[in-house]
Amino acid sequence: MSEVICTACDLLAGRRSVPGGLVWRGGGLALHALDGPCPIPGWLVLTAERHCRALHDLDAEATAQLGPIAQRVAVAQRTVLGAEHVYAFAIGDVLHHFHLHLVPRYAATPQRLRGRGAFDATPADARPAAELAAAARLVAEALPSRD
Repeated sequence: MSEVICTACDLLAGRRSVPGGLVWRGGGLALHALDGPCPIPGWLVLTAERHCRALHDLDAEATAQLGPIAQRVAVAQRTVLGAEHVYAFAIGDVLHHFHLHLVPRYAATPQRLRGRGAFDATPADARPAAELAAAARLVAEALPSRD
């Protein structure tokens, strides 16, 4: 039997990197930029630190922190990045490790990349890693420290 490789577990353990790295950790969750080509600066992902399949598998601490930190991240995306709106997606069909995408929408976001369309971006839509890392850091710096 072969061992299943989880890219989220690899990222959390430091064996895989994303632009800006892990920019926040707490309450059983970690915040980072999208793993892979990304068309939207500030697209961040809240990932469960413990390997679990879906929302219904989160432990009590991560469940209690998910809403408050997702809200804080969305406020920061709007405040420091100028997003008009922030979409939240927890799909789980590709990566079987709970994660919540927090995807900002800007006035200049093309219609085809709005909402669920963000996942249909082409390689030509990808933004430079330095731009993605800078946006992730700006959001992280705007997050209030944990109480």
